[in-house]
Amino acid sequence: MLEEIYNECEEKMNSSVGHMHRDFKTLRTGKVTTAVLENVKIDYYGTPTPLDQVGSVLATDATTIVVNPWEKNLLGDIESAIAAANIGVNPNNDGDQIKLFFPPMTVEQRQDTVKKMKGIGEDTKVSIRNDRKHSNDKIKKLEKDKEITTDESKTAQEKIQKITDTFTVQIDSILKDKEQEILKV
Repeated sequence: MLEEIYNECEEKMNSSVGHMHRDFKTLRTGKVTTAVLENVKIDYYGTPTPLDQVGSVLATDATTIVVNPWEKNLLGDIESAIAAANIGVNPNNDGDQIKLFFPPMTVEQRQDTVKKMKGIGEDTKVSIRNDRKHSNDKIKKLEKDKEITTDESKTAQEKIQKITDTFTVQIDSILKDKEQEILKV
């Protein structure tokens, strides 16, 4: 019974860390990635469709992304969708493909990105603390229903705290590494 609570707690915390990694992909670092276009959707025959499903999206170098649509009549729609997404660059349509040229990041932009990254990290820590509270509440309910003793409850809550501490240290380490990556010119 307690083992299930531990496993569920760890699963939820792992999920929170995974979510944080997905959120990091949307942040711009020194090298541009195609993830900056993940949330861009175009109207494809009446259906909002992700960009990578209507053409190839490639990062050709550290500052350039090329969108090559499979149907050339979509060039205008793709261009306006990217412009509306406000990702910090204007799309360049050469009649065959769309190129996005990202200027090198300034120190201020890098520091701003670090701030956003730390905010995402803080949100993840809050999520993990919520998972801890949820697990501790389950343990306290078991104790109240006389399914476990007070000592077992105390030991179980200590184990949940150790799991929480492990994930908090992991998040801090990830944030530190990511900050160095972002600030590196």
